[in-house]
Amino acid sequence: MDTTDTVAAQEPLSLSIVTLDDDADFREYVTGFLSDAGHEVRAVATPADLYATCEERLPEVVLLDLNMGRHRGEDVLAEIRKRWEKLCVVVLTGHPTMDSMRETFKRHVFDYVAKPFEPAELERVLSQAAAEFSLGVRPQDRLRAALGRQIRLARSAKGWTLKDLSEDSGVSVSQLSSIERGAHLPSLESLLMIALSLEAQPSAWLAAAEF
Repeated sequence: MDTTDTVAAQEPLSLSIVTLDDDADFREYVTGFLSDAGHEVRAVATPADLYATCEERLPEVVLLDLNMGRHRGEDVLAEIRKRWEKLCVVVLTGHPTMDSMRETFKRHVFDYVAKPFEPAELERVLSQAAAEFSLGVRPQDRLRAALGRQIRLARSAKGWTLKDLSEDSGVSVSQLSSIERGAHLPSLESLLMIALSLEAQPSAWLAAAEF
């Protein structure tokens, strides 16, 4: 096994997180243990601060309290979805009702964590979100994995082996295998040759990878 892959697999999860809660003590609590765990955490007290913070630099995860006095978490979630449709949101709230859970899950909340909770419970949810959304991963690593998957799917759809694709595109089998596994990015020339062979558009592959 590649030692670089082994080291990367052992690195702790590190996410960019913004947490919205009107309770100063809770903000301090969450910021403390998540920062100690290696995450970058920005804590805000109002929806306006949340929007401004996300506009300044979009996080990978928003931790959202639903019960904030005069501010309704459901309204905040609706605004988040208008502005950032695919942003991962985890709800942290006390005494969630079935109605509130149904309403928020309609807006694609990743998960609920009921207060009070242990840090390990939230870390578990964040780990699941990271796996689901490919969070905590460098953009170039995410691009390698996404392109490899798109090429593999396109090749399989044609019923081709790696050897078939190699003979048609002029890209070696070993290089194609490495690209499909997400170990290496193809050069622009190789990407174009592969796409021509598979009758695909590289721009469509990049769009599917959200680049």
